[in-house]
Amino acid sequence: MAEAARKLDTMDVRPAFTQADVDALNARYAGVPAAVMLRELLTGELAGRTALVSSFGAESAVLLHLVAEIDRAIPLIFTNTQKMFGETLAYRDELSERLGFTDMRVYRPDPKLLAQKDETGLRWSYDPDGCCAIRKVEPLQRALKGFDAWISGRKGFQSGTRTALPLFELDHEHADGPKLKINPLASWSKDELNAYFDANELPHHPLEAEGYLSIGCSPCTSKVAPGEDPRAGRWRGWDKVECGIHTPLDGPSADDPIF
Repeated sequence: MAEAARKLDTMDVRPAFTQADVDALNARYAGVPAAVMLRELLTGELAGRTALVSSFGAESAVLLHLVAEIDRAIPLIFTNTQKMFGETLAYRDELSERLGFTDMRVYRPDPKLLAQKDETGLRWSYDPDGCCAIRKVEPLQRALKGFDAWISGRKGFQSGTRTALPLFELDHEHADGPKLKINPLASWSKDELNAYFDANELPHHPLEAEGYLSIGCSPCTSKVAPGEDPRAGRWRGWDKVECGIHTPLDGPSADDPIF
């Protein structure tokens, strides 16, 4: 009996994704509509192996709706940095309930890490990379443990650093091995997103109408002026464009162990 159990465990272990897998998926789904791609993967080879990650930001409703039309039971992960806008938390509750998701998983910073690394809660003001590492990167790594793939809502138009965003990437930043990162909206334009909102009568984030076109933590998010990149309001005044989830952190905080 024990030997049979060991064999079953071995059969259930899947090899980690490789760059060759990523290249093959990018070729296979080039030009395929996002809804078709997601349905094939989430009801096929990635069923039960994938998490949906959402910030419930300005354009999050599009990806959430696309996935909800396929699988409302998919694990939906939200990292509450404890620096979020109240409007974002209310929008999260409204949208997830409206779309019918049944497995919302909220992850927060480790209280011990906060006590050690951000006792005053002001690390964002002098070390935003370190703040993101504690409050966003580490919780998401915990959240994604055990999953083989995760879905991100990034779009290529959002900033100059995202213009070459592929549909599929290999995410190495996990202790349990590389994971497949899926960017279904990589090639979508703002006009296409707006049209999807209208066609499906999706509610917008309440702060978008006030000029917040990319919405993260409240201390590090500002309004965007006409003509600026949508993400220009994130970490304004800092040489920083990502929180560390999508681009490994560098600078002093990268050498500051948090785990």
